[in-house]
Amino acid sequence: MSFDPSDTLSFNDLKRHNNDRDCWIAVHSKIYDITNYLYSHPGGSSIILRFAGSDATAAYDEIHAPGIIEEALRPECYKGLLDQAEVVILPPEQKEDVKPIGKTSGQPTSTETYTKPELFKLISTRDFEDVARNILTPKAWAFYSSAATDLVTHRWNSNIYSRIMLRPRVMRNVANVETRRSILGCPSSAPFFISPAAMARLAHPDGELALARGCASEGLIQAISNNASYPLASVIEAGRPNQAFFFQLYVNADRSKTAQLLHKARELGVKAIFVTVDAHVSGKREADERIAAENVSSAISGAVASNDKKGGGMGRLMGQYIDKTLSWDDIPWIQETSRLPVVIKGIQSAADAKKAVEYGVQGIMLSNHGGRSLDSVQPSMLTLLELHRICPKIFQRCEVYVDGGVTRGTDILKALSLGATAVGIGRPFLYSLCYGQEGVEHLSQILKDELETSMRLAGITDIEQAGPRLVNTRDVDHLVPSSEEHDWIRWTPKAKM
Repeated sequence: MSFDPSDTLSFNDLKRHNNDRDCWIAVHSKIYDITNYLYSHPGGSSIILRFAGSDATAAYDEIHAPGIIEEALRPECYKGLLDQAEVVILPPEQKEDVKPIGKTSGQPTSTETYTKPELFKLISTRDFEDVARNILTPKAWAFYSSAATDLVTHRWNSNIYSRIMLRPRVMRNVANVETRRSILGCPSSAPFFISPAAMARLAHPDGELALARGCASEGLIQAISNNASYPLASVIEAGRPNQAFFFQLYVNADRSKTAQLLHKARELGVKAIFVTVDAHVSGKREADERIAAENVSSAISGAVASNDKKGGGMGRLMGQYIDKTLSWDDIPWIQETSRLPVVIKGIQSAADAKKAVEYGVQGIMLSNHGGRSLDSVQPSMLTLLELHRICPKIFQRCEVYVDGGVTRGTDILKALSLGATAVGIGRPFLYSLCYGQEGVEHLSQILKDELETSMRLAGITDIEQAGPRLVNTRDVDHLVPSSEEHDWIRWTPKAKM
């Protein structure tokens, strides 16, 4: 029997197509023939076959962002509309497969009911974190907040800012201050941007769309994650015309998919590619591993999280497509394929910073993945000081960004005073999504206000005035290497890196 896409089909029409040789499903009242897609589905065929010949809307919505199915399937796969006069009741075994993501606490339950505070009562990044801890699902909280093994680097990222002191100047006219900065030629209202962070839809149904709209309202730049929960085009369309976006890239083991993605990014107007180089494999994030994965998938990479024998770590399970052979020799290919400015994200030593500049990149991002990859690596601010000691000319050759542990306006000012072009902020903006777009805007305003206040109290009126004379780093100077070799150990391994 042939069908016209304008047809209205009955549930009986749908349920006849219920096996791996003839598989139809309904999603939001639209019926699709997904037979030829079964074995290319990133999450495997079994999850789809559970709903073969039935309405899969509830299960689909728990995993996917709207619009993904239309983007993944050819137009001829659409068969018609499901007759709304029929009530579709899922069988009990299918109901068990559909586990709605409720707003249960990310912490153990108590006898007290948590009341989400009104947005205006939140006045710091820590306030947003506290709300997220209490209202996100346990899995979402574990995924966002977790870091590698003993969380050593995660703690160092934040703690090092408290060890760098400010040296303000007084008796200055600070009535007006200027925080605008150009980042890779893109205007930004402040010297910070939203770092790429995966699966924002775990915090709010609008996910990355809310981040894009918030950035549009606040004049900021969003770096879109390769593992975003919405398609790249949808995120960009959610913003304003000519709004600047960066795109974070994990290189796929299937290079043709990476090439397609880079071409799409350029066509959509993305301004730069941030190539993540510090996560060929995912770090062991034990809090994330301990809680069962919720079968979440990325709209861009297609990666899907589901449990295995090591646990339910979403970061690890969704990162299995990443190419472990990625090397410096691949940078020219990325530059040529994208024809966009390239930033290397994940630089953790002066040696690699110099290497990146040799390959002609436009920027480097000093980052340890928020402490989520290799634990016990040095905090990014220490790497920033290492560049000044070992290769200071690098600041004239490319833009330098820092992320990890930035929670205050004073943190931003300290990074700028030590030569950073801008800082990236990730987790706090994910937590702000507990309030949707308004939360993104409110957090942006808090950070801007703190930065402006810090500038005034430090005696400067323009971020271009921020420099090393504003900071005292003596509490950490002894931690900064003086060369690429160990200061006094002369033993060498048998094999070269």
